[in-house]
Amino acid sequence: MFNSQKIILLLVIVLAAGFAGGFYFNEFSDFGTGIGRDFVNRAVGQPDGVDFSLFWNVWNQLQDKYVDSEDLNSQELLYGAIDGLVNAVGDPYTVFMQPKESENFAQEISGTFGGVGIEIGLRNNILTVIAPIKDTPADRAGLMAGDKIVKIGDKSTESMKISEAVNLIRGPKGTPIKLTISRGEKNSSSKEVTIVRGTIRVPTVAWKMLSGDIAYIQLFVFNRNVDNDIEKAVREIQKSNARRLILDLRNNPGGLLDSAVNIAGYFIDGGLTVTEERTNDGQKQVFEAPNHGQLKNYPLVILINKGSASASEILAGAIKDHRGVLLVGEKSFGKGSVQEVSELPGKSSLKVTVAKWFTPKGTSINDNGIEPDYSVERTEDDINNERDPQLDKAEELVRGLR
Repeated sequence: MFNSQKIILLLVIVLAAGFAGGFYFNEFSDFGTGIGRDFVNRAVGQPDGVDFSLFWNVWNQLQDKYVDSEDLNSQELLYGAIDGLVNAVGDPYTVFMQPKESENFAQEISGTFGGVGIEIGLRNNILTVIAPIKDTPADRAGLMAGDKIVKIGDKSTESMKISEAVNLIRGPKGTPIKLTISRGEKNSSSKEVTIVRGTIRVPTVAWKMLSGDIAYIQLFVFNRNVDNDIEKAVREIQKSNARRLILDLRNNPGGLLDSAVNIAGYFIDGGLTVTEERTNDGQKQVFEAPNHGQLKNYPLVILINKGSASASEILAGAIKDHRGVLLVGEKSFGKGSVQEVSELPGKSSLKVTVAKWFTPKGTSINDNGIEPDYSVERTEDDINNERDPQLDKAEELVRGLR
């Protein structure tokens, strides 16, 4: 289903290990235990001008000299070589996914998976919570966007790959996992949080009426369910007494590009640019809003924070550029690249960054994020005491709009 499907992610949980192109077997046999010399397609797919004798030299020396060579598994060695190749690219979003990781990724995009319910990524090479997913064990345990994960169980996360972190955090429903979290500045103290794993069903859309005529819409993620859910919410809002809107994209880690483009069509005119894709060879592709338009005339304020990433940044940026709407909250995460996912032999897959995204006015999101018009912090104390100064500010502003 996701063969060559373009995805903007964060995570929907980012699995940053991987392998990119270069060294590729069209087919490979099940070598089983032991290295052996009976390879298939040993030279197929080699790029011009690259001498692979060094690779085979090392491979053969392992077979001939390693003290426990009978314990070596050719499939594991191949995956390890692929991991090393992709890691050398230096992009945490370009990853090779072994069969189990590939299966987990497909579950995440479908909206149901097992774990604690956090999107994780790398920020300054530190394993970081992009966003806790609403109403999950991680959310109920008080994890926040921007939390640094120092340890998983008793294992330090220093130099840990995201794929390894994901595998450690995941586990059977009902089992506990201990995370050591650092919050705030670099030298801030850490604390241990024990979370009981559960089955994670990712919500997509919720809305309610605030006092007066304000409809408050929350978008939690852009997965395969969001298009139907937002369509239903829009119909309900149109039948309500809503005359103004607040769109909440806080802690929305992103997901499917197509859904972000589709949803933008409810808030801006059809045919307008939602985002522009730019590849490394200079090619550009423009994605235009469909002609929905049901909410384009409602006065609108958008909420963002450091947990707003990828597709949510694209949506906020498009509406901001075309309508000049006010953004309230904190600077967004800054994940403005697109990944293409391809199935590989043996049920593994490759997710590779193929382009970067720009807002309609040409602003690069990647690494930069989107700045709010009104910078308002929501502290841990605010959350613990159910205060929301960001939403309060958005309400104040939208009431003054005509």
